[in-house]
Amino acid sequence: MSGHSKWATIKHKKGLADAKRGQKFTKLIKEITVAAKMGGPDPESNATLRTAILKAKAENMPKDNIERAIKKGSGDTDTSTYYELTYEGYAPGGIAIIVDTLTDNKNRTAADVRSTLTKLGGSLGTTGCVSYMFQTKGIITYSEEKYSEEEIFEIALENGADDVEASDGLIEVTTSPSDFANVLEALQAANFEQESAEVEKVADQMITLDAEKARKVLKIVEKLEDLEDVQQVSTNLELPDDFEE
Repeated sequence: MSGHSKWATIKHKKGLADAKRGQKFTKLIKEITVAAKMGGPDPESNATLRTAILKAKAENMPKDNIERAIKKGSGDTDTSTYYELTYEGYAPGGIAIIVDTLTDNKNRTAADVRSTLTKLGGSLGTTGCVSYMFQTKGIITYSEEKYSEEEIFEIALENGADDVEASDGLIEVTTSPSDFANVLEALQAANFEQESAEVEKVADQMITLDAEKARKVLKIVEKLEDLEDVQQVSTNLELPDDFEE
């Protein structure tokens, strides 16, 4: 997990821009719509939808947007068939990269992911070539300026969190995917305001590159995240301590 908080900090900074926030909302709306379409509009009986709604609320998405997305997914207006596809490959410096997508056009998505990777010095690999290096976990972060590790720790572990660790100004709560919603809701009920909340793929071991190579990897991540069908990009990159954007 070393280096993950720094990575989360960089991602959070990038997410502050209005353009990035709008992009994030678009992806979350798609996630909510598809979850409602696949499992029904009730978050109490649809765990995937419940998690998607919590992630949207963590990003301060307006309630109306969430409700419209649920209505669209559970209605008859959206006749598209969506596919959850995962692509695996490598970025410069031998960094492993996983791209999770949600698409109604498999050919478009495959072409976009492949061309983005290859144009920027990466390569697409075969299924399973890097996924064994990652575990799917819920990651919820809090600012150390606002809260202490001890007060977060108590509530998080009482409600099923696996670990709580403070690093680089962030308190990071780790959960299993199935416990993510319960832990986040319990911390929200205790009036802790999160910096970010995601179910994401976390590498078992990180690789540190020099600043120049790290920037090349971050550029690939950013360009992939800009693609319409891409929901999440995961890598095992650990940024060097002296890294600056």
